[in-house]
Amino acid sequence: MAPFGIDVEPGEAGLNAAQLRRLDAHLRRYVDDGRLTGCQVMVSRHGKVAHLTSYGLADKEANRPVDVDTVWRIYSMTKPITSVAAMMLWEEGAFELLDPVSRWLPEFAAPRVYTGGNAAKPVTVPAIEPIRVWHLLTHTAGLTYGFHRVNVTDEIYRLRGFEVGVPEGMDLAACVRAWAELPLTFQPGAEWNYSVATDVLGRLVEVISGQSLDAFFAERIFKPLGMTDTAFGCPPEQHARMAALYGVSPGRPAPVRIEAIGKAALSRPSWLSGGGGLVSTVRDYTRFTWMLLNGGELDGVRLLSPRTVAYMTRNHLPGGADLATFGRPLFAETRFDGVGFGLGFGVVTDPVAHRTLTSPGEYHWGGMASTAFWVDPAEGLSVVFMTQLMPSSAYPIRSQLRQLIYPALID
Repeated sequence: MAPFGIDVEPGEAGLNAAQLRRLDAHLRRYVDDGRLTGCQVMVSRHGKVAHLTSYGLADKEANRPVDVDTVWRIYSMTKPITSVAAMMLWEEGAFELLDPVSRWLPEFAAPRVYTGGNAAKPVTVPAIEPIRVWHLLTHTAGLTYGFHRVNVTDEIYRLRGFEVGVPEGMDLAACVRAWAELPLTFQPGAEWNYSVATDVLGRLVEVISGQSLDAFFAERIFKPLGMTDTAFGCPPEQHARMAALYGVSPGRPAPVRIEAIGKAALSRPSWLSGGGGLVSTVRDYTRFTWMLLNGGELDGVRLLSPRTVAYMTRNHLPGGADLATFGRPLFAETRFDGVGFGLGFGVVTDPVAHRTLTSPGEYHWGGMASTAFWVDPAEGLSVVFMTQLMPSSAYPIRSQLRQLIYPALID
């Protein structure tokens, strides 16, 4: 099992150490001028850690520095893990991608689609086709998030208590039943909209496998991959390693501790969010990226076949469209131009249109607290970045990471 530290010198991995020092200097400026409290980045090549930087404070109030084993809320970086779980079941023949989800979740037997009216009195019509498993994996089901504040359906979610969190006491099954009662934003398959689709997918994993999502993850993914610090909520013995959560707003640009939201990660939640409920470390998540980069296998343990990983990380949007043309206008940490969507991952289709130095076929995602990762099969590269700042659109860190890391590739 790889240690927390560095495995090889940058030059041995085909990386320019001087350029990586520029990366470190750039991240230090974010911390030194107060935009970030602390951060961490791990750069790997061909399954070996070549660069690791930990800087600043994990908890400003406690004056506790970021360490190699700091635990972070990864929020939507949970989604690729849930997608891998679903595709593990798919490889077992448990479902087909075009199966209606109502086969296992009967609450979705008769979805309706919003066509007009306000949140209090929406006008809806029956869905033309059922929500299928493929729709959940690609965020084309017509579901949404209350925190988007773009569509009337977003407001409907908020009125039902679904914004950043969910109504108190609800478990995942109850959340899914509630979402099934709400109108879809569009006809299934017609558009892309970032949504609770992966949470519904997590519930599908539970029903099909007969296990709770945390049990499935622990038994089938985390234990085999040696992801010892990844879970739904941080256990008491790890609280001293947990990073604090901070936020900025237009009127308050300095990071302010968000205790009300942050404390939710200090215990197992009432609902197991396959879309955003996990905490993890940079080491653990890097091991997850290595499994993907290695075609579904790590250290002799195989979760998926190479062909399944390759299939998941292709653009599945109709006609090869990108998110800018097939998706709805949403706030985003990076550009949607030149980026498609696979089965649980954003996929770069055109680096020129994306205006970011990367490779075609690079796949990635990030989390609400500004965490991010990407895997570049063409370069054998994986990068995991951790911090705890909301919203994730506050600074263009994700594009800047690529801008500083790719020039370090010298072979």
